[in-house]
This record gives sequence, structure tokens and C-alpha cells, in this order.
Amino acid sequence: MSASPFRASARLTDEWKHFDFTVADGVATVTFNRPEKFNPLTFESYADLRDLLHELPSREDTRVLVIRGEGEAFCAGGDVNEIIGELIKMDARDLMAFTKMTGEVIRAMRECPIPIISGIQGVAAGAGSVIALASDFRVVAESGRFAFLFTKVGLSGGDMGAAYLLPRVVGAGRATQLLMLGDTIDAATADNYGLVSELVPDENLNEAVERLARRLADGPTLAYAQTKSLITRELDMSLGSATELDAMTQALLMTTDDHAEFHASFNEKRKPHWTGR
Repeated sequence: MSASPFRASARLTDEWKHFDFTVADGVATVTFNRPEKFNPLTFESYADLRDLLHELPSREDTRVLVIRGEGEAFCAGGDVNEIIGELIKMDARDLMAFTKMTGEVIRAMRECPIPIISGIQGVAAGAGSVIALASDFRVVAESGRFAFLFTKVGLSGGDMGAAYLLPRVVGAGRATQLLMLGDTIDAATADNYGLVSELVPDENLNEAVERLARRLADGPTLAYAQTKSLITRELDMSLGSATELDAMTQALLMTTDDHAEFHASFNEKRKPHWTGR
């Protein structure tokens, strides 16, 4: 595996201990691997996910990230005893360090230039629901369920950026309902709300995730990266600022090999060979 020349002395991590991590043909996959407890997050898995997201842009072997859960669930959120049981013993300094770390995971997901797909079966609850929300695509099985249940444990529904992201995906009214009440919604309801990118039968989930990952990995990755960046950055911009940023980005992309490759492939009546250059 090669690395970006801009990384300097820091080595890429060879082993992640708190989830399974594989890379194959441009597709990296994180699999939460505690199915007996519905794949809850721990302090260590939060930290590993944060660090991985910062490393991914420096890897030369990754064009798409898939996040999955092993077994019958995607991710049930923070482990009740391993996280909540420990948090109630902590002082303000350590609590702030933890909440900033969890928020950093979501910020890193949105700022990572690599497209992120969550493949969701069973429950995506608490932090698991926000990780799904922060993904670029949510491929959801019919067994999928979402629960932004933070108020049900006596905390704010606006955790980890949920109050920022969710209204922008489903609208302020639905976001208020989901974040304030914390009720569980099934996959069909989530699809109706606009939270689902693709709804599939459970037996087709793996195939659907793989198909989308392959399409993204084989596509114009530089164009995808810039599109993701614009979607994230322009959420808080005026129209004038957004169109100016669009213009500068588009002019830059017009100088790329991929844009020239499209023109050549069109005239030669063949599929383009994208290189991300």
C-alpha cells in the first residue's frame, strides 16, 4: 500500500483493533463486530473511527468507504455500561473530551473526500443513527430501524451534529419529531421521510451495497470528492458565495484528465476510463 507524499513521517495504521477493516479493489469496509450486543460503540471504537477517517484521504488504495454492522443490526449506539456507565463517573473535563471526540467522528465523515455508504439492517440507534445520517448514502434493508433516542436517556437530541444534519435531510418538522421524541421508525417510514437512499429486501442488502460501492469506486472520484465538499460547505453559504465556489471548482475540474477523458470517450463511442486525475 502506498501513501500520499504529503503525509510526511506519520505512518498509516496497519491494524484497527475495535472494528474489522478491509480494503479490496478500491472499497474500504468498516464492520462493527460485536453482534451479540447489536454492535455498540465504545470509547475505543469511536477513537479508531475518528482516526481512520483522518487517514483515509492519505491512502492510495481507497476510493469508497462502506460502514456495516455484523449480524442482525447496524449499530445500537454507545454501549450502555461501557460508555454511559463510565460517563456518569467522569468530571467535566473528561466529559467534554468525550463529546468532542464523538462530534469529531461526524465532522470527519462529512469532510472526508471519499464517498461513504452505510449498509443498514436492523437497528441504527443513537450514535449509530447519526453515523448513518452523516454518510453520503444509506442503503437500508426492510428490517432497518432508526432511533435518535438521546432524549430517552435524558440527553439532548442534538447530539454529534444531529440537530444540524437531520433537518437538512428530512426537514425541520420531521427532525423535531425524531430528535425530541426519540421514537423508533421503521425502514418504510424512514424512506418516506427522505432518510433512505435505497430501500431493499434484506436478502438484497449486500448486493445493493456492493453495486453502489463499485459504481462509486469505478467512477470519476475527483468529481465525486468535489461534489461532496460543495454539498457540505454550501449548507451555510449565501447563494452568491455558493455560485462563486461552484464556478471556481468547475473551472478547476475542467483542467483535469477525467474531463478530457470524457470528451475522448464520447467521440470514440466507448466508456470513459476514470483515473481521479
